[in-house]
Amino acid sequence: MFMLRLIARNVFRHKLRALLTITGVAVAILAFGLLRTLVGLWYLGVESSSASRLITRNAISLVFFLPISYKDKIRHVPGVKIVSYGSWFGGIYINEKNFFASFSVEPTSYLQLYPEFVLPPDQQKAFIRDRKGAVVGRPLAERFGWKVGDTVILKGTIYPGEWAFTVRGIFHGAHKNVDERQFFFHWDYVNETIRRTVPRRADLTGFYMIGLANPDQAATVSAAIDGLFKNSLAETLTETERAFQMGFVSMTEAIITAIEIVSYMVILIIMVVTANTMAMTARERIAEYATLKALGFGARHIAGIIWGESLALSLAGGAIGIILTFPAARWVESALSQFFPFFHVSAHTVYLDLAAAAIVGTVAAIFPTWRGATIRIAEGLRRIA
Repeated sequence: MFMLRLIARNVFRHKLRALLTITGVAVAILAFGLLRTLVGLWYLGVESSSASRLITRNAISLVFFLPISYKDKIRHVPGVKIVSYGSWFGGIYINEKNFFASFSVEPTSYLQLYPEFVLPPDQQKAFIRDRKGAVVGRPLAERFGWKVGDTVILKGTIYPGEWAFTVRGIFHGAHKNVDERQFFFHWDYVNETIRRTVPRRADLTGFYMIGLANPDQAATVSAAIDGLFKNSLAETLTETERAFQMGFVSMTEAIITAIEIVSYMVILIIMVVTANTMAMTARERIAEYATLKALGFGARHIAGIIWGESLALSLAGGAIGIILTFPAARWVESALSQFFPFFHVSAHTVYLDLAAAAIVGTVAAIFPTWRGATIRIAEGLRRIA
């Protein structure tokens, strides 16, 4: 108890220095936590992928299409439970600033295949019946003030022209990991229009979504599907939904690596700052440490005092940083919802923050602890004026 009281007194002996150090650690831990959360978001689509779904696309690239006639052949592959299909639309609402994910899909099979998109039954029926109908995620509806029955006009990029849709439903995610910033409508509506205007681009789809009867058969079913279209004009690449999502993540791997490096550099910098603070503190108290040794305190007691003070400063700053991370994450989610619709600080991130704070306090105390524990009594007492 004596040692704890002594450490507590020493921590705030120089109040301004202690407060600045705690503030610095808090800001560093806050930045570290937000950056680690951002890295986790990059893998959100991968983590929320279903093990019972496959994606089939053109083997050359996702930008090339597949014939819609592949649908029936894929459906008869053993192990396939359900097949849906769709294309990336790339529509823009009013201007380029209002860009969001928009897909043309086969509505009935798609909604069966993706139960995480929760839609009221009456809205689902209205969407399926209306060839020009669309369903939109709740955040998009709130952002643009859309209501069921409203007409929304998107400017096509891949499919030029202005496309009018009627909002027949507003969906929400079954869990918080679901990306609700999406806009879905009928593939047939787009295909019928393209058939009249650009016939050579008709009856083509961007990808197939396949539901498996048994997730353990993913590799076998994937090989069977790709084998059907081997040496055809449009060969396929079939992979799990997780692998498909990882393909997008790998395109931005350099960005993820850079963010991770920056997050660790933040911790390294505050570690140096804290070490400097503790070195100054230890140098000022050499005479005190010598006096304690003269009174019978051993090197381990001196080391405990210095290390405890460093750890207390670091953990205090870490605790404040962790507390501030949650309102900061909510602000990011609210202010930047277009880019980060879901910015949740996980328990894993909190543990990383605590570990980082503990490491900062421990490493920063190494040299001051060694200096104080090894000081000779005579040398230290000579500093007393």
